[in-house]
This record gives sequence, structure tokens and C-alpha cells, in this order.
Amino acid sequence: MIRVPSPAKLNLFLHITGRRENGYHELQTIFQLIDLCDWMEFTPSSNQSISIAGLSEVSLEQNLIYRAMMMLKPYAKNEKLGIHVNIEKNIPMGAGLGGGSSNAATALIIMNQIWQCGLNRDQLAEIGVQLGADVPIFIHGRNAWAEGVGEHLTFIDLDQKQYIVLKPDCFISTQLLFSQKSLTRDTKTSKFCAYQIKPSDFRNNFEPLARSLYAEVDEAMQYLDQFGVAKLTGTGACVFTEVTTEMNIDDILAHSPCKAYLVNSLEQSPLNQIIV
Repeated sequence: MIRVPSPAKLNLFLHITGRRENGYHELQTIFQLIDLCDWMEFTPSSNQSISIAGLSEVSLEQNLIYRAMMMLKPYAKNEKLGIHVNIEKNIPMGAGLGGGSSNAATALIIMNQIWQCGLNRDQLAEIGVQLGADVPIFIHGRNAWAEGVGEHLTFIDLDQKQYIVLKPDCFISTQLLFSQKSLTRDTKTSKFCAYQIKPSDFRNNFEPLARSLYAEVDEAMQYLDQFGVAKLTGTGACVFTEVTTEMNIDDILAHSPCKAYLVNSLEQSPLNQIIV
């Protein structure tokens, strides 16, 4: 049995800069890995079957882990080897923290070894992006400035920080947010150096919509805005703020209107220290 961590991420900002003819949106964002992790256990079996435990609310066919494995299987040297995956979920679902994408990426990395596929990280990322724009960042396991639909990555060094993350008690429909006519889709493209000079100019285009459509998100952001600058990650529902020395962290966490986490930024995925 192989037991490995599958980390979450924050979007330090998220700009929609255009729209492709196929309907996909062009974006710019910074992916910051954090130490909130699911744990995944992979147990090979001889019965050729694939089974997944720990995500009973998601059907097998819709499960990103299963879909990732099925896309990887044609490359397998020993595809007759079955696998049982057990997931210990700590990353909330539908939260904008990339839990599902991280799980899929972890499955690709581990099964690439178990099935002896012989693919490198770039090749795995090409498979992963077909599952979701967030998957490649977890395959490479490094913080990055991302463009395109999220697949064009420039790896960057970010300062070590702590964040308070709140998970409002709601599930945001990404499709609903994208369908809103008021969504800003033409934010001017920028560069990482501009972010380093004035990060306050960089926000999340989905934030106004999420706040207006989901009262729980607005409440969480109002709460965090008392102590710092609240931001939405991804298309939500999680919101976060950077920890500063003036904050009473324990008090903020204790009085949060919803589930609250204290997380640390990561320089790279902990999986990188296990899997070369």
C-alpha cells in the first residue's frame, strides 16, 4: 500500500482575460500550494478492477480519479494490475481549493509508477489538463503564474506565508458564475513583476458575482475584511486572507461564521519529496 498527500491550492488572484472560440476562457492567476492535504492510499490488486473509497457522493464514472486512471491506462505496461484507492478527505469539496484536481493529479503520478507507464511530468500534465485546468499545477507540484486556460505555467518563488481560509456553508455553481453577463471577461493581461510591485491591483473577477449570488460568501468576506484583505479563491466558495502579526489568530478562527482553517504556504507539493 502506498500512502501519499494530495495538497490544496489558493488562487492569489484570478483574472479572465478573454474567451476562445470553443467557449473556454483565457485566464491569468497565481497558484499557491498550501499544506491542507487529502491523503490517498493506493493498494494494488490482482483482480484488474479499479475501486475508490472515501467519495461516496461522487459516482465512479464522474470521479476525476477514475477518469484520470482510464486516460492513463493505455500507456500501462502492466495494465492487468488492479488498484484500490482510499481517500481521507480534508480539503472541502466545491471550495475553489482544487481538491478534486489534486486527487486526479496524484492518481496520475502514482499510477504512472504502479502501471510502469514511463511518462514524464509534462506528458502527465497533457493528460491532466483534459480533466481540468487546475490539474497540471498539481502534477508539477510547484507554485506558478498560469495563463491560457491554466495550462501555461511559469514556476515562481513566493514568500512563506500563513493564511486564514473560511469555507462558507454553500456550494457554488461554476457554470452559474460563468453564465453571468456581468462577469468581467476582458481584464487587461499583466505580468508577475507587476503583481510583485502592487498585488492589491490583482483581484478575482468572480468575487463580485459570488458575493451577490451567495449570501454566505458575502458574510465570510465581510468577516475577514475586519482583519485583513479578504479574497475569493477560484470560483469559490472558500475565501481567505493573509495572516499578519497584528492578528489574534485563535480569536478569528473561534468566532468565524463558518468552518475555518489556518494553513501554511508551500514551496512545492509534499508529493515531490516522495516521488521523483
